[in-house]
Amino acid sequence: VQLVESGGNLVQPGGSLRLSCAASGYTYSSYCMGWFRQAPGKEREGVAAIHRDSGGTYYAGSVKGRFTISRDNAKNTVYLQMNSLKPEDTALYYCATPVFGSWDYWGQGTQVTVS
Repeated sequence: VQLVESGGNLVQPGGSLRLSCAASGYTYSSYCMGWFRQAPGKEREGVAAIHRDSGGTYYAGSVKGRFTISRDNAKNTVYLQMNSLKPEDTALYYCATPVFGSWDYWGQGTQVTVS
């Protein structure tokens, strides 16, 4: 299982970014996907998750209405569209999938800096 995130960047407050996570090495379409983030000095937190067939999504309260998670099962890719970014959204963003257990596979992360 390999997850590779991309799309992180430095952006001004109020700006937008779209993160991507390309998956390989397993049956991507059979599993949920999630986005998590970890800011310096803080614990990792869940940001958003999406059911395997896009039938259900979850958002943390801090991002609801600003972030949108989606997936393209034909491209084995999950996206996180982030709008109205705030300085407190600054973090290393990871994607993850629960193949054999709870969120047991993780990418290396992509840095988002809002300043």
